Amino acid sequence: MEIEQAYQKCTERLMWACALLQASVEPQELAPITDLIVQPMTGPWRFFHTPQHIFKVGATEDAIEVLAALFHDLVYVQVDCSINFQLSYYITPYTKEVKGQLVIREPSDLPADPMFEMVASVFGFVPGQVLQPFAGQNEFLSAVIAVKVLERFLQPEHLIQIVAGIEATIPFRSSSEDGLTVSDRLFQRLQITCEKFNLNLSEEELFEAVKKAVRVSNRDVASFAHPNPAHFLANTWNLLPETNHNLINCSYTVRDYRLALEKMEGFMNFLRPEVIFRQYRGEPSDRAFKLWDSTARKNLEIAKLYLGSKLVAIAFVEALSSSIGPDVPLVIMMGNMPNGNCDSPRLENFIPVVANAYQPKNDLEREVMNLLEKGRAKSAKYDMEHSPLATFMVKSMGFEEMRCQCSRAKAFFKQELTAIDFISEFDPAVAKVLIDGVVKLFESHKSAISRMSWVKNRILWESCVNSSNSDSSANK
Repeated sequence: MEIEQAYQKCTERLMWACALLQASVEPQELAPITDLIVQPMTGPWRFFHTPQHIFKVGATEDAIEVLAALFHDLVYVQVDCSINFQLSYYITPYTKEVKGQLVIREPSDLPADPMFEMVASVFGFVPGQVLQPFAGQNEFLSAVIAVKVLERFLQPEHLIQIVAGIEATIPFRSSSEDGLTVSDRLFQRLQITCEKFNLNLSEEELFEAVKKAVRVSNRDVASFAHPNPAHFLANTWNLLPETNHNLINCSYTVRDYRLALEKMEGFMNFLRPEVIFRQYRGEPSDRAFKLWDSTARKNLEIAKLYLGSKLVAIAFVEALSSSIGPDVPLVIMMGNMPNGNCDSPRLENFIPVVANAYQPKNDLEREVMNLLEKGRAKSAKYDMEHSPLATFMVKSMGFEEMRCQCSRAKAFFKQELTAIDFISEFDPAVAKVLIDGVVKLFESHKSAISRMSWVKNRILWESCVNSSNSDSSANK
């Protein structure tokens, strides 16, 4: 989405939501708010959490949900590596940095501000609390900004519901030990907050507020339930450079790429599917919830096997590259990314078609084989959509052996295996093809450079001619 489109759509959504909530606001008053939202969402590290994402999360006809969606990803410290200067204006009165961590100020250092206290109450946060990056830090700070920006136009009864929607986007949380779900606990905090600040919301309205929050939360993680695994993985690939910034540089190393895959593969194996989507008092319907849950479970299984297979392939490349040095650019080992202006050879050009290729044994293996061979839904700027190296390995050795080699790869990453030990226990025929392929790629680079020797000869010839002409002129 072009930045001009993002500004226009954000302004339109703000105007529409405020009008629906009967807020008295002029269009010119919304311009700085639009800038406040769009600017950080179009930062250099944003690839998934972009304006397009917040518009998808706010794809609804409910004003509260739209506003919660617009503000919910404003602050994303892990991605942006900082907090946008304009945003910091709204949160520095309430937070400070202590030893590299963000902390809510102590009571004596906090301004008297009922709206900030309301936000903290909905989140269950207290003065002096250290904000944890994966336990609500970004969402809390985003909610504070939303309230401070919108309090001029909206009633507290509206603001608390927007805060609830943002709080609900803290992802992947389990039920408490006493069996209360994330949504149950949010409802309890809303009740306490309404009583504390004398807000005019009935119990039924609070139930509805939680339902709205659940809808925002579920749309935020909707990609997990995409019916096409190729699109799910494409979204996953958009997440990788947000926290692995070296991938944005075309000269990222083998290790850079491996670390990104390793972290994502670890996350997919850690994530429990039952904490992805939420259901509260019939929202969503049983049918929709079961469909999302089952699709997410399928996509997770696909992602784990897919990422594990790619991890084995990059581990082999890293083991080979270690003989050259610790930080070898991936393009040296694999070749340049293909594009219309460059037809330079790549490693897969030297890998033969596998005779008697392994045949997938079940639907999961068939799906992953297709994704490795044909590719994700679209290429990322930093990576191809298909995986020729992993495809060759799977067709040569099968998925069971790839699972075994994935465990060995992780031992290699932890330096429990040397590069030689890791490679030596590969199928010798597979290892030979890959090593020979890298050698041929290097030889093609050498040949390309050698073909430039005529330039050297021409320079030498021109130098001799010029020197001869100079001597002739001097003799005259």
